[in-house]
Amino acid sequence: MCRWTASVTHLFPDPAFHASATAASRGSLAPLPRAASLTLVCFTMLLVTTGQATGACPPRLEHEPLQLLAGHINCSWTLERHARSYNHLEGDVRLRRLYSANRFFLCIDKTGKVDGTRRKNYADSLMEIRSVSVGVVAIKSVSTGLYLAMSKKGTLFGSVKYSPSCKFKERIEENGYNTYASLRWKHSGRQMFVSLNGRGKPRRGHKARRRHPSTHFLPMLAS
Repeated sequence: MCRWTASVTHLFPDPAFHASATAASRGSLAPLPRAASLTLVCFTMLLVTTGQATGACPPRLEHEPLQLLAGHINCSWTLERHARSYNHLEGDVRLRRLYSANRFFLCIDKTGKVDGTRRKNYADSLMEIRSVSVGVVAIKSVSTGLYLAMSKKGTLFGSVKYSPSCKFKERIEENGYNTYASLRWKHSGRQMFVSLNGRGKPRRGHKARRRHPSTHFLPMLAS
């Protein structure tokens, strides 16, 4: 049962009910609120109480203004995208061009040199990104067949053979870009990232940080 602590005017804005309530206060007998009205108010209060306890937004009654509930609960319908790793199954393959926040496409030429290019459809920039385990990928140039790899010193190069140095942890950052950190190598306990500087040249992994724009890439669909 509901405990009536709010004022009559707040719960029952009907003028006819106000007149009945006034008459009752003067000693005359006034009719009680209809059962349907009592049920509606009790149900509304129950929804508000439940929403405050769980943090959820209650459903809106068909004839009830949204502003009434909004006054009691701070509802937020925005879905936040948290930083996380891709949860691909092993063996998943994507054809992408890795476009850096510095506006360069990552590419690997036939000599194994890793570089950045402004050319949108440059053959050496088309990459096969294969998931080798949850959150870990191998990146391979389609045109040259070379794998992106990182040495112990943080230098990027193209490798003919697939090895542990070719594994990178792929993570979506809060700004929507991806970062790629070497799974095998670290520098003084810190992760080393794939990175292209403002001139499109690769940076040593130990000089790059997760928040640096040079380490941020968008995997763009091949066109």
